[in-house]
Amino acid sequence: MNIEALEKRLAEGHDDLLLRLGLGGEYVRRKDYEQAVPHLEAAVRWAPGHAAAWKLLGNAWTALGQTARARAAYEHGIEAAEASGHIQAAREMKVFLKRLDAGPRS
Repeated sequence: MNIEALEKRLAEGHDDLLLRLGLGGEYVRRKDYEQAVPHLEAAVRWAPGHAAAWKLLGNAWTALGQTARARAAYEHGIEAAEASGHIQAAREMKVFLKRLDAGPRS
């Protein structure tokens, strides 16, 4: 995905769930978590019931060592996933929560 083109669209005043999710997801893919977070936070503001956006946000916060924020994102994501019938997404985020509880791996 061409991140520069997506950023250009945003700078031109286009702003919606798919654009923010695309930007956030691409920054996560590139392991640029600090850049991903604001886009993913915007995505969940656009669509609080979008489980995938919450999961990506939780992953970004986890990578940044922000455990409490990651936990909150995963909890919102689990709620959203279960409400919309996305059982597998809920299961994945429950696993991520357990990993947070277990602490850093040696």
